Amino acid sequence: MGILAQIPFIRMRPRSFWRNAGGMAPEEVHRIERWLATARVFLAMSTLVAVWIDPGEVRSAWAYALLAFYITHGAAIIFLLRSWTESSLRFRVIVHAIDVIWPALISLVTSNQSNSFFLFFFFVIAAAAYRWGVWETVTTAVASTSLLWIESFALRFNALASVDRWMTSHNLPVVQSDVIAFDPKRLFMSSVYLIVIGLLMGYLAEQQKKLRAEKVEAGRMLGMIRMDTGLAFNLSLILGEIMRLYGSKRALLASRESGSPKISFAKIELRREIPQLEWLDAGPTGADTYLFSSSALGFYARKDQRRAGEYSGIGIEGDGLIAAIPDDAILEQIAAHHSFNRIVGVSFSSGPDLSGRIFFLEAELSANAEEDLRFLLDLVRQIGPAVYNVYLVRRLRRRAGALERARLIRELHDGAVQSLIGVEMQMDVLRRTYSVAAPLAVELERIQKLLREEVLKLRELMQEMKSADIDSRKLPSFLHDAVDRFQRETGIRARFVMDDQELVLPQPVCRELARITQEALVNVRKHSNASHVLVQLLESKGSWELIIEDDGAGFPFNGRLTQPELESSAYAPAVIRERVRLIEGHLTIESRPGRGSRVEVRVAQNSQAAHG
Repeated sequence: MGILAQIPFIRMRPRSFWRNAGGMAPEEVHRIERWLATARVFLAMSTLVAVWIDPGEVRSAWAYALLAFYITHGAAIIFLLRSWTESSLRFRVIVHAIDVIWPALISLVTSNQSNSFFLFFFFVIAAAAYRWGVWETVTTAVASTSLLWIESFALRFNALASVDRWMTSHNLPVVQSDVIAFDPKRLFMSSVYLIVIGLLMGYLAEQQKKLRAEKVEAGRMLGMIRMDTGLAFNLSLILGEIMRLYGSKRALLASRESGSPKISFAKIELRREIPQLEWLDAGPTGADTYLFSSSALGFYARKDQRRAGEYSGIGIEGDGLIAAIPDDAILEQIAAHHSFNRIVGVSFSSGPDLSGRIFFLEAELSANAEEDLRFLLDLVRQIGPAVYNVYLVRRLRRRAGALERARLIRELHDGAVQSLIGVEMQMDVLRRTYSVAAPLAVELERIQKLLREEVLKLRELMQEMKSADIDSRKLPSFLHDAVDRFQRETGIRARFVMDDQELVLPQPVCRELARITQEALVNVRKHSNASHVLVQLLESKGSWELIIEDDGAGFPFNGRLTQPELESSAYAPAVIRERVRLIEGHLTIESRPGRGSRVEVRVAQNSQAAHG
């Protein structure tokens, strides 16, 4: 068994293994049976009329009996199907077996195989094609021809003579079979005719079913896309369905917006049949590794087990022509990061703004890999615009949110902040101009400090709103401005330092780092009584470190605590701990009571925000 499994043609499957896996719906099966039952009775009645017009085809009265039985049989099936809601497989097999046997029986009592009764052989072949597929249809044609050959041998060896004698002794009509009609030469041509018709009708019927199944599958996936669930959710859902169809457990998605050198890269895995999408850093060579140029719009490649580093397979160009698969060096570069034996790659382009490629690792294609690959290309082509609409909606919402935040920031700055500053200044003028009692002067000073504090809080809120769209390109300038503003507003000397290395971090991580810095500066202003603050963003061994150091009061402990220790002791601010947890970073706090503190946040370059 193990040796046979290694032979390529033994493992080849005759049809696309997934398209017919689900079968037709019970309602569709029942509808087909009702149409076949109606056609059966109509064909039998038409044959009865033909016999009445030309009775020369009938050699025995048994032909009328068999025809009456067939009409009654067809009428009973119509009655049963109208009273049932579903047609069981056993019922269909029994009906089909009768349809196979009946034409062979009536051929014994008619003149030749070219008469109207021979049409029932075509009917049973067509019924098999509508019910099942090409191989069941060919099997039906072979079974019909086999029965004819059995009858031919029975006539040649006078096996029916005893049946005629018995019928004569009981005053029953004899069979009177036409031996010439069962001549081997004539029967051979009829057999070939039936088998060829079976092949053609089965193939056409199966192609029609495949096209319908493909449209149903594409429609089902399009129906799964929802505008309110976000791009990542829709991508994981759709790619997970395609992975199930092609037996893949891992998939890679690389995309790039027009005009941007950076690529978005994600890995999708089926864990307990649930797709899990994880955004990753493709690295500096990600574009060359995953978005390489190739004439093949889609390709299927498998690793040569005998020759290391060599691949074979098939590719398809955009116009449908066969193309070469990507170079072995490119595939080896992908395999160096994601090991595989088989890979399917499909390129997509959604409008002028977004393009990319999807890779399905360890995908299983049927014997007709070209057909499966063409369907995958067509599926991606149909689903792509819907996913692109989700992308556009996401981008429009992001831009609308940025515009709305900018509007709120302007209104706060020109309205509430300016009003509070004006009231605070009037309070100061009032306190300094008029001589008031000591208790009242103290109260006015307290109110003035409250107003100043509210102004600072509003400005911090405005800065937090600005940090929503921070990415790796904007983060350094944002931190520099935040530190400068902190120094102007608080009078505490502050400085920002950053390495010259190019910052490569995802946008959600940059946003959280900006908010961590804002929260740390707020805590310094409120609680530390510091005179100096240093904010640093440094690159170290593939990671980035955000360090906020001051010379103030410090935390209520002495020494250096790591993140697990901070979680158990709850010394670190809860907001900072939560944001570090979101980006899967590592938090460390060093405290020297009375001499200052140092907050360190280390995050890997391929880190991702858990949500947001």
